[in-house]
Amino acid sequence: MTNTTKELSSHAIAALLESRLTYPLGEQLPAPGHGIEVASGVYWVRLPLPFALNHINVWLLRDEIDGVQGWTIVDCCIDKPETRALWEQVFVNVLQGLPVLRVIVTHMHPDHIGLAHWLCERFGVRMWISGTDFTVARLASQAPSSFGGSPAAAFFALHGWVDVESQNKLKDRSSYFASLVPTVPNSHRRMMDGDSFMIGKRRWQCISGYGHAPEHIALYSETDDGDANKAILLGGDMMLPRISTNVSVYDNEPEANALQLFLDSIDKFKSCDTQTLTLPSHGKPFVGVHERVQQLHTHHQDRLAEVLEACQIKACSAYDVLPVMFKRPLDLHQTTFAMGEIVAHLHYLWFKGQLKRSLGTDKIYRFRAV
Repeated sequence: MTNTTKELSSHAIAALLESRLTYPLGEQLPAPGHGIEVASGVYWVRLPLPFALNHINVWLLRDEIDGVQGWTIVDCCIDKPETRALWEQVFVNVLQGLPVLRVIVTHMHPDHIGLAHWLCERFGVRMWISGTDFTVARLASQAPSSFGGSPAAAFFALHGWVDVESQNKLKDRSSYFASLVPTVPNSHRRMMDGDSFMIGKRRWQCISGYGHAPEHIALYSETDDGDANKAILLGGDMMLPRISTNVSVYDNEPEANALQLFLDSIDKFKSCDTQTLTLPSHGKPFVGVHERVQQLHTHHQDRLAEVLEACQIKACSAYDVLPVMFKRPLDLHQTTFAMGEIVAHLHYLWFKGQLKRSLGTDKIYRFRAV
């Protein structure tokens, strides 16, 4: 990390990086229950989330399947009564009386797949998703302990998060996923890397991504008759403009090299046109995907340098590194994401041979620079 970077606050860094991107819609945001047309036949809808990350963008694309005019929905939000009520407004204000023809889910996280079952049942349509994320979502919605509970508590204890209060709270979060995704459609249309298909007048190509979700699918379209030379990327969570995507290691794959997978994945977006309009799942539509890929590489290299420096001073658990990578107060929910991300950075350096891992007599993993 450069001295200049160290002197800047996190907010100042974010503002500086954001200034290097272009936001064609400026500060404009969709009103609740309404949409904004961002390209021909492509509408932006914004739905609230009860988290620190307080919204998700979903995308409505004019479509035609087997001669029937309608819409494709990309991502859904969590299953809560207030979210369903907002969707009812969207049906009236945006769909123009036409049906939904398919539901695409970029990945299996609750804010993306939560209402897929409701939308698919309501309109009698198929959910499109990667095979891996379909399977993991089905298991998570049915498992007695999903993305929380005793397995998560035990995993975080191995990485130093051992205080009794936090451990008890983690064990109590056994139904976290199911509370937001009560069920998942019984069947799906599988999307795979390199697949292409038509939505309306546009041809879209699937781009797989890893490290954030098991098998995230972004969609890229080079052009169509209505938007000559306007390429569009539905980036999901793999390409966000202001915040960095959470890249974590968790108990279901405790020795994953998630950060390496993520960095390799975002390099795929370098093949997109330089003027691509990127439609992210969080934040505002932007132009500058190549710049953003480089920013994310730089961000993670800076974090890796901080982690390596800490482990050169002493052997560190992930919990020891928490105040190094995250200098603001975090609640329990945020700390689970932070711990997962710290383990991802430690594992990246461990797999590179720059750190050595050892299990102490206290049953905590610590990492020391080689």
